Amino acid sequence: MCVSQVRLAGDAYLVCVHHALTTEKEEVMGLLVGQFNEQGSDIMCDIHSAVTLRRSDKRKDRVEISPEMLIEAQQRAEQMSASSGKELHVVGWYHSHPHITVWPSDIDLQTQAGYQQMDSRFIGLIFSVYNEDKKTKVGTHQVTCFQATNQSPEGESPQYVRLSVPLDIQSIPSIAVNNQQALENLCRTLYDEQSEVLEVSRQRASQFPLAHLHNAAVMVRSVCGLSSLVSGPLVATVEERLSHLHTTTMILKQEAQYLKARLKEKNIT
Repeated sequence: MCVSQVRLAGDAYLVCVHHALTTEKEEVMGLLVGQFNEQGSDIMCDIHSAVTLRRSDKRKDRVEISPEMLIEAQQRAEQMSASSGKELHVVGWYHSHPHITVWPSDIDLQTQAGYQQMDSRFIGLIFSVYNEDKKTKVGTHQVTCFQATNQSPEGESPQYVRLSVPLDIQSIPSIAVNNQQALENLCRTLYDEQSEVLEVSRQRASQFPLAHLHNAAVMVRSVCGLSSLVSGPLVATVEERLSHLHTTTMILKQEAQYLKARLKEKNIT
């Protein structure tokens, strides 16, 4: 069953982009929580939240998460359902393509096809980041939404191709609690990934003490990098939003005073 259109909440989009920009050397991955709405033959997918997860395999050209992480994501979706009163599920996944095209690779299509075996409506998002416009020299990023379909005849080895799905990013007045928490937990997610790698090194420290010392130093550098890549921009975003709210409040107060003055002029109580 092909999805007709995907509507992505602006704050969920913010989480995905923020996550994608945390590293330009490896791909990152997360899951998308929302609901499917069937209107006749059309299937609409509304994505409300993004869930950042620890990666079980980190490479330049691929990324994987463990079954345990999938279960954790579904549990989060159930918690969101209970708090929002909406029936929410894991409806898709997202991952990044640093320095390369936004289009899915053969591995991406195989991964997508595997998810669609569990739910034929499952969708995928790819965020291409750390690219530069050759003319303007300005950094750019792109996003695409897709599904996979097998174009091989029955009985032959599958050969998957991309099905493009229209994507509409919805503007939102404020960041929902779930996506705010996802942004706040992003540092913890990345820190836990680094800690798992260091723990493997620690177990072999007696055999390779210099290697472990090097890995510990890399861990310290990575943690410092997280502060500049994640915490710094997040604080700046919050401060900018706070400034905007203060300005809006001041304008509304001035408008209220003006309206009160006009009422007094007309002797309306």
